[in-house]
Amino acid sequence: MLVGSCDRDHRGGRSWLAGLLPAGLIRILLVACLTVSWGADLITVAPTVAMAQGADEVAADDGGEEPAGKSYLTFLFEALGWKYVVVFLLLSFGLVALLVMCFMQFRRPVIMPAELSQEFEQMLDEKKYQEAYELAKADESYLGSVLAAGMGKLQSGYPAAVEAMQAAESEQAMTLEHKISYVSLVGALAPMFGLLGTVDGMVAAFMKIAQSTTTPKPNELAQGISQALVTTLIGLWLAIPAIACYAIFKNWLQRFNTDVDDEAMRLMAKFQNIGKKSA
Repeated sequence: MLVGSCDRDHRGGRSWLAGLLPAGLIRILLVACLTVSWGADLITVAPTVAMAQGADEVAADDGGEEPAGKSYLTFLFEALGWKYVVVFLLLSFGLVALLVMCFMQFRRPVIMPAELSQEFEQMLDEKKYQEAYELAKADESYLGSVLAAGMGKLQSGYPAAVEAMQAAESEQAMTLEHKISYVSLVGALAPMFGLLGTVDGMVAAFMKIAQSTTTPKPNELAQGISQALVTTLIGLWLAIPAIACYAIFKNWLQRFNTDVDDEAMRLMAKFQNIGKKSA
């Protein structure tokens, strides 16, 4: 009994997740999580090993005294500086908020609810045209807006209703396009700020060389060079997932536009042979 219960819970969890996200995206997210986790382990271990080796060498040169090591996050923070830390944190929080919003909205139950299609078609079969119009108008989904626009123009004939539905589709598609365009904006801004930090860090390093009367020590140039490299690294970390997610949302939007248009035309085909019909 315990095994059967666990199996049912497991299937229930999978069906709930499949309702929330497309099946293909679930696999992508799982692979991405494993990759990020594995990469984070390498990022954490590699600097630790490098700092340990460096500490051993310094201790051997200084007669056994070991300097205190820094964590990787501390190194990143010091290399970036307050200015770039604030910029990249704002971009990170904005990107996460945009991705969550888009993933929650770009779902079939939100774009074109099955309940709306069923109830709307049932009312048309029962010739309750006014009730069908009010149902579509009260629904805030993509499909509801398109059906409401078509029903509102039936008095002028079926061709006018089709034109109204096409105009509503264009408006809804543009609204969704604007939302995902902010994801693309983050993907474009992140590497630009990384490039700005690269130039800023290299300028600081060369100024240190220019203002020094003797050959600067490597640790004196390390801050500028670290800033130049770390800002580029953080910018790419933000830009790559942003650009990838934007491409995914773009493909989803094109597919939803086609699906909504097909469903709306199927439901409104009942009025195709009607010259003028009151909604």
